[in-house]
Amino acid sequence: MSNFPSQPNELTKAWLSNSLDYIVEDFSVEPLGEGVGVIGLVTRVTMDTNEGTKTIIAKFPATAAENRMVANMYTMYLREYQFYREIAQDIPVRAPACLHAEYDHSNDNFVLLLEELKGYQLGDQVLGCSTQEAEMVVKTLATFHRSTWNPERFEGINHHYNEAQVQGMSAGFEMGWQVVHESFPDLVTDDVFNQALGMHEKVDTLLSKICSKPLCVAHGDLRLDNVFLGDDHIALVDFQATCISAPEHDLAYFITQSLKRDVRNAKDWVGLYHEELTSQGIEYSLEDCRARYRACALYFLCYAVVICSALDLGNERGKLMAETLLGNSLESIQELQAFELLETL
Repeated sequence: MSNFPSQPNELTKAWLSNSLDYIVEDFSVEPLGEGVGVIGLVTRVTMDTNEGTKTIIAKFPATAAENRMVANMYTMYLREYQFYREIAQDIPVRAPACLHAEYDHSNDNFVLLLEELKGYQLGDQVLGCSTQEAEMVVKTLATFHRSTWNPERFEGINHHYNEAQVQGMSAGFEMGWQVVHESFPDLVTDDVFNQALGMHEKVDTLLSKICSKPLCVAHGDLRLDNVFLGDDHIALVDFQATCISAPEHDLAYFITQSLKRDVRNAKDWVGLYHEELTSQGIEYSLEDCRARYRACALYFLCYAVVICSALDLGNERGKLMAETLLGNSLESIQELQAFELLETL
């Protein structure tokens, strides 16, 4: 058993007071919202106190055994703990302040006490965003990646090209491609299905190429649902997939699966990102950036397939999410003619 609360019912006034360094007279806990925190349990803690902030966000391991198994397989709890302990202070990007963090390596229990972001609008992957909002995200990504360029100094951060990732995406695509073909025949037509048939055999080679140097620290799960939109800046949340990867990892995932067609085609997003990334002396060719973006767009079809073949499609939000990310991904791949890359791998 961990020596800190690993579920909301284990919180106490004494532990909160000690962890936050101010007296908590009483408190209550509520889930943050429907559909929030599938891999982790996300709650809002409202406190009776005369000294500090009255509401914070508390994150714990998932209660469902299968969700926790996935989180442990991909070290997702450890990644977010490491982000706040080792990386957050070095990136000039708005994220929730971490008020307290603990992790138990013996059983992968963890607890995070985080600032509750206020004054923002939470992004919605189903609804999409405006061109102006997308530009804020893309420029913020460039700033994030520029500040973590050549990330050897961040010891212990997962490299995205690893055995668990390759095996998980390969097996997930192999099992899920037929499922999404049957579930979404208007999106995965017979022609599209045949073009990507056998892609699971190419995941290792594709990911190896994507994750060749230069690299940076990537958010890893950069989609609109993890973006808080302000008037002139954004904040990023949910760092459970933080990893060392290609700079185009976050860019391609965001552009190809969170933006609707009109916004996706409104600007040269790769050009804008590259201009911002290299604005302070980083040497990296635009040609290489475009090539890796195209490869990442293809690779992230694996994410869409794994998610869409596993979601509860009887849930209306789940069905809309699946249609959105799978449809956006396939449209992007067709626009980039990225399926042609499979012939070269």
